[in-house]
Amino acid sequence: MPHFRKPLPLAVFGALLALLPSCRNLVDNYRYESPEKGKPSKGGSYAKISASAAKGTLLGLARQPVTTVVVGGAVLWQRPRELITGNFPGKREFRYAADQAPGTDGFEALLDKKDLPQPVGAKITWLVDGQRFYPELEREIRNARATIDVQAYIFDTDDVAVGIADLLKRRSAETQVRAVFDDLGSTSAAGDVPETPFPPGFKPPASMSRYLREGDSQVKVRSMLNPWLVCDHTKLHVFDSRVALMGCMNIGREYRSEWHDLMFRVEGSAVTELQRDYDRTWARTGPFGIVAGLRGHRRVPVNAPVSGEIPIRILRTDPAAWRYEIQKAMLLGIRAARQRIWIEDPYIANDDITEALKDAAKRGVEVRVIYPDDNDSKIMDIANRAFANDLVEAGGKAYAYPGMTHLKAMICDDWACVGSANLDTLSMRINRELNIAFRGKAAVNELISKVFTPDLARSKRHVREKQPGGALVEAVADQL
Repeated sequence: MPHFRKPLPLAVFGALLALLPSCRNLVDNYRYESPEKGKPSKGGSYAKISASAAKGTLLGLARQPVTTVVVGGAVLWQRPRELITGNFPGKREFRYAADQAPGTDGFEALLDKKDLPQPVGAKITWLVDGQRFYPELEREIRNARATIDVQAYIFDTDDVAVGIADLLKRRSAETQVRAVFDDLGSTSAAGDVPETPFPPGFKPPASMSRYLREGDSQVKVRSMLNPWLVCDHTKLHVFDSRVALMGCMNIGREYRSEWHDLMFRVEGSAVTELQRDYDRTWARTGPFGIVAGLRGHRRVPVNAPVSGEIPIRILRTDPAAWRYEIQKAMLLGIRAARQRIWIEDPYIANDDITEALKDAAKRGVEVRVIYPDDNDSKIMDIANRAFANDLVEAGGKAYAYPGMTHLKAMICDDWACVGSANLDTLSMRINRELNIAFRGKAAVNELISKVFTPDLARSKRHVREKQPGGALVEAVADQL
């Protein structure tokens, strides 16, 4: 159990913090003004966000009462839980056998014992930054023959997103095209001003949902409602049930050209499971919500294995289904690691994760964490740097990546976990997320060579620094 790290009187804020929204845009000016760099403020439209939040809860109760009640109960439990466990006294002891180090057969057996999803075969191709991902996305949309299924947390209204929308609309005359995105995430992003200017004469549409339906479009569009301000943070695109693109990037200008980020291409047997996952998401965005998952879905052709497959586990955070597989797998990896834990993530605030990382550093594991030097969230920037101070004191190493890195990747010995989930309470316990986990020296070394080696070389070593805000800022960050 965690020891005391914050003054116990902070627990009195529990009832208020339990009501904090599940999209940090509403607590923190999402892309805040940086006085040092003179960047323009890019906070979203709070009127639109508030309207979206009210709509999500009221429509959710009317259309999907079971889903809305289940999600509300999960949030009501998970919010105070983070405060309580973060202040509860006691000593943590986690013991693992020598053959349970991440990457070993023993560790895989441990994951099986914890009822995590069984491995399926997949060939993984890393797509680092928008220069690699967006041409791949456009190529797959153009080449699809039967079905195009797109899901993002944010489908923006900027020129990059409109370009993707126009391509989907053109292809909808020849193929079945479905697009689903988070209502609150997309609404808040639509009010932001990009770091780089729009092309001359470009005017963003008022609504991406409406824009995707306009003209001769046959695109089927659904938005994920946000009861209790819970978001769906998933990024998954599936083409002909044959190829999937997934990872950390949304659809918009930041992800194509402004931020450092990561997606990956999946081929082989696992795409069958990813297509089924998308179909479940599509069903639950309909009028029957999570109850639709109890009904039958269209049959998905089973993909044959392809050359270069490795076994991966497809992991979810989904409070409506009481699935917390990503945090469970990550904590097992961190606590069982013997040699190294390398992480790159923009938001590091979940108490279970941060305490486990400090424990690992104290027992001699090489813990390296990369965080963005120019974060888009002021509160999370403070939380990251406060954790970096604690990690360095515990014997670990932290690095500030120049600019904004939005990718989320973790390596524990010879095992890795990558996807949409941040190392914060939202991703671990509240919002819907999608990750994969895999093992093997060759597969992990490829991730190291594509991401960690160049990013560590570019980043500046963190030295202990005084952080503003104190315990109250940490308590708020714990809830985000």
